[in-house]
Amino acid sequence: MAEEKKVKKTTTKKPENKDEKPEATTAKKTKKTQTSKSKQVVKSDKTKKKTEQKTKKKIAPKNKPKTAKKETKPKIKETKKPDTAKKPATKPKTKPKTEKKEETKKESKEEKEEAEEEIKEEEEKYKVKKKPELSKELKEKLVTRRNIKRRTPHFLREEWFRYKRIPKNWRKPDGITSKMRQNLKYRPNKVRVGFRGPKDTRGLHPSGFKEIFVFNINDLENIDPKTQAARIGGTVGMKKRTEIIKKAEELDIRILNM
Repeated sequence: MAEEKKVKKTTTKKPENKDEKPEATTAKKTKKTQTSKSKQVVKSDKTKKKTEQKTKKKIAPKNKPKTAKKETKPKIKETKKPDTAKKPATKPKTKPKTEKKEETKKESKEEKEEAEEEIKEEEEKYKVKKKPELSKELKEKLVTRRNIKRRTPHFLREEWFRYKRIPKNWRKPDGITSKMRQNLKYRPNKVRVGFRGPKDTRGLHPSGFKEIFVFNINDLENIDPKTQAARIGGTVGMKKRTEIIKKAEELDIRILNM
């Protein structure tokens, strides 16, 4: 009995499965073909529409310029009319141009006059300082002194860069083991005779005057205005200072610290 049942099961299932599978596969294939055909039809319709639209666009501009030209012709005539009306109005515009030129000329003259007046006022205010009467030799020596001063270095103390408490001034190095005192290489410059200027120009002001301190009006009487100049003392008050300045102007004496 068991063998018969197995045979029945096998005989019943096989034909059913074989019949079902081909039906399903054929149905799928038919659906795919239908969908592909429908897509092709839609694409063909779209391409046709696009080609029709392009052809219309290409044809349209050929007809447009003809109508545009016909429409623009009367418009040009209309625009010419206001131009003819404006031409007579341009003639009176030449007058204001000349008026503007005249105004600009007047303004330029006024500006020049103002500038000249300012220059005159400045010249009246500023007076050239008096200079001494020196010989050629002394003038040359002043020039050499100036050149020597330019190339002289700033003399500083030994090890000024190491300690903050050491000020930037000059003191002669006197240590037993000082390398700066021994004039070894790569040490700062020391004060020496070679840096000195000419003997005749020592003590003179850069302008060339010999300085003389003044504390009273009576001290101005002993000054030679050609080679000497006055320097008012720091302890002199304002009242006496003004008196000294007035007296110096009368005697034509230059004051260096005015």
